[in-house]
Amino acid sequence: MSVRRSSVQELLHSQELEREVVVKGWVRTRRGNKYVQFIAVNDGSGFHSIQVVADAERFPEEQLKADGVENGAAVMVRGKLVASQGKGQTVEIQAEEITVYGKADTETYPLQKKGHSLEFLREIAHLRPRTNTFGAVLRIRHAMAFAIHQYFNQHGFYYVHTPIVTGSDAEGAGQMFRVTTLSDQNPPLTEDKSGVDYKQDFFGKQTNLTVSGQLEAEVAAMALGKVYTFGPTFRAENSNTARHLAEFWMVEPEVAFNELQDNMDLAEDFLKSLVKYALEHCADDLQFLNEQYDKELLGRLQFVVDNDFQRLTYTEAVEILKTARQKFEFPVDWGTDLQSEHERYLVEKHFKKPVILTDYPKDIKAFYMKLNDDDKTVRAMDVLFPGIGEIIGGSQREENLEKLQARMAAMNVPEHELWWYLELRKYGTAPHAGFGLGFERLLLFVTGMANIRDVIPFPRFPKSAEF
Repeated sequence: MSVRRSSVQELLHSQELEREVVVKGWVRTRRGNKYVQFIAVNDGSGFHSIQVVADAERFPEEQLKADGVENGAAVMVRGKLVASQGKGQTVEIQAEEITVYGKADTETYPLQKKGHSLEFLREIAHLRPRTNTFGAVLRIRHAMAFAIHQYFNQHGFYYVHTPIVTGSDAEGAGQMFRVTTLSDQNPPLTEDKSGVDYKQDFFGKQTNLTVSGQLEAEVAAMALGKVYTFGPTFRAENSNTARHLAEFWMVEPEVAFNELQDNMDLAEDFLKSLVKYALEHCADDLQFLNEQYDKELLGRLQFVVDNDFQRLTYTEAVEILKTARQKFEFPVDWGTDLQSEHERYLVEKHFKKPVILTDYPKDIKAFYMKLNDDDKTVRAMDVLFPGIGEIIGGSQREENLEKLQARMAAMNVPEHELWWYLELRKYGTAPHAGFGLGFERLLLFVTGMANIRDVIPFPRFPKSAEF
């Protein structure tokens, strides 16, 4: 009977020794002497590779080299799982058979044993998952996606798939990617020749890639109670910073009958749950990233789990920043949006804990946020994290039809595009609230990576859509 293939992680944690095993993966390193060769094989199932010991009498070094058992090659190894004689691992495989599925041209293979810069690895995004760093990041990305779905499922939320193609601009930002089938050389024009006739386009109107699933999530929340979206969003913002992508993923819960206090409670519990999950289930990968990139990573993650989030209003935060003994690059005045340096000061130096800011000036927030009685502020909330600044943005939504219409008029948001959104306020309106968590922002925090392009497999940013 043939032996079932085992994963590397399965074998590394196995207590059942002196048995025949089969493992398939990629060679990370091969080293040794005239008596024995040590081959590290990794199949992506975890951070650590398994050591394969190849006796030189059966597997001469020259023969291994001729067969292509080199860094990057895909191999099958059959042998006996035994207790390791060396340091660094508890088990190893005594090789009885080694088959090479695919060689890696050692002359041109870009992933050599030396260290590579993250900038260089972005140029070979099709190969960078094979490195320790990006293997760790991608496994953590998976774990966080799973933890998000698990959290909402356990708390009675329904997962709603909101559209990627939309006829409205949820944020009112205007920085959207157009979706069209019309000719770019000679598009049809309106009768008065004043512009493109989108009635002849595929959807019969001008459409774009979505910047948020929130508005459609509100539709579902008004029937199902508690819902969330988790999908790709797109912003045509010509920004090349380490914190911006043109395509990124958003997590957006929306809850009927929740108000601002409930929204803050949900956000805090949700984030703590995710960070705790990472600490419990991604220990090897986090330990590596802590050692290689950010010595304070594990401490910062534990810091979030251990501390209650500080809650205060935007107005209170502005007063604290104005009296701070630290000089800021950007001035602080009531009515202006806080910059990352301000947010991080509040978290890292003043309160020394995560912060939730509420009640922002209405003029710097979106049209759908509920007005406070002072008519100057809205029931918005931002969650601020160490090292990151804003990680969540949300609000209680305006459920009053007349107030919402007035806000849309003041901000030049056309009612005819969102007639269906307004009708939610006509038929059984109710208080409701929600927020958006940028998935890649979360991953920046959890992995300790410095550039958002390094926490998504194939980054999209200005002048770059290579892979």
